[in-house]
Amino acid sequence: MASEPPRRETITGVILAGGAGRRMGGRDKGLVPFRGRPLIDWVVEALVPQVGGLVISANRNRAVYAARGFPVIADDGDGFEGPLAGIAAALAAVETPWIVTVPCDGPCPAPDLVERLCAASAEPGAEIAVARDGERVQRVYALIPVALAASLGAFLAEGGRAVGRWYARHRLAVADFSDRPLAFANVNSEAERAALEQALAAADRPGG
Repeated sequence: MASEPPRRETITGVILAGGAGRRMGGRDKGLVPFRGRPLIDWVVEALVPQVGGLVISANRNRAVYAARGFPVIADDGDGFEGPLAGIAAALAAVETPWIVTVPCDGPCPAPDLVERLCAASAEPGAEIAVARDGERVQRVYALIPVALAASLGAFLAEGGRAVGRWYARHRLAVADFSDRPLAFANVNSEAERAALEQALAAADRPGG
């Protein structure tokens, strides 16, 4: 695994924006408006203070994403092969020993996401740290060492695509976020976008 414990300066944030957006009618979800700004801008704003650098994993509209001032990495192959393809491309491209992954359609990452994942990774024998929202593991919110690039490459070469199946090959540590119910809310449809906007507006109101 990585030769040193993770800390902010040794972690690159990876925003996964390479999906096909099928449940949004094929729209590029990172660019879907949310509360007046594209979804990805909310994620960038939340993640930048927590990491040493940032890259965006995207398979289309790359110039639009690059205009935000961060490197844009495309999947190998034909693209739209799932989040693991984006993670693999990022592992091959970054210069830090660790990455933290987040999806582009979750506009409310916890301000201490990276801190809690790093704390969980200190568990003896842990290889990957993942977040849990109190009910389920949020697999794409993860702290992953670049040392696992070869393992992931082999899994993809075998035809593997499911994040959980690759994780099953490694020891996971789980960071508890049950106190942050909105931190993993995501936008997969217009209905979900409207509902989340309403929930956040209610939370912003005095007494909310």
